[in-house]
Formats: sequence, structure tokens, C-alpha cells
Amino acid sequence: MATSDTCCTIVPYFKVHDGKLAEFKAGCEKFIEKTSSESKCLYYGFSFNGDEAHCREGYTDAEGLLAHLENIGALLEEALTIADITRLEVHGPEQELAKLREPLASLSPTFYVLEYGFRR
Repeated sequence: MATSDTCCTIVPYFKVHDGKLAEFKAGCEKFIEKTSSESKCLYYGFSFNGDEAHCREGYTDAEGLLAHLENIGALLEEALTIADITRLEVHGPEQELAKLREPLASLSPTFYVLEYGFRR
């Protein structure tokens, strides 16, 4: 049974530059504040393992994910002066990923196609 789920997740992992963890975490608060008003954001948060950070985020569909990237663009540019993206994944059903492949191409993500599942 294929899924009718349209949820898209973008899965970035960051390596924070030496001595910049406190500054990066302060930036996370800005990301949270800016993202909290996005109507298509299902969940959003940061988790850490030492100087490695992960942003856990999901959107109702591809349009929600793209709106988010537009909304936080300046903050992301700022964050990338003190951290590097070490891995970037995008997960979702193919009909939604098709809308993301070209706009996200410059970020070189790995796309994972959701084929089976359900949402509550």
C-alpha cells in the first residue's frame, strides 16, 4: 500500500567551528523564533552531539519546505559562517520531491523517496 502522505523533511547536519558553539546555539533561538510563525511547519528543533548539530524539521508539503528556506535564508547564510553542513537529506514522496529537486540542487542534498507509511 503506497502512502498518501505529503510530508517533506529536510535533514541538515552541521559541524560547528571551534569556539563557536555558543554563538551557533544563540542563532538556533533566532531560527526557532522565525520558523514558529510558518503555518506549514509540523515540527522544528535542534539537537546536539558535542559540536555537531542537527535540525529536526518537517513540513506539510514541498511548498512548506520551500517557504521555510525562503523565510530563514539570511539566518542560514549567517550560520554557515560559523558551521558547515556535513550532510543534507530530503525525505518525502516522489510527487513532492519532484518540486524540490531543482530549487535545492545547489545544496546537493541526498533525496530519499517515501514509498510506504502512514500519518496520524
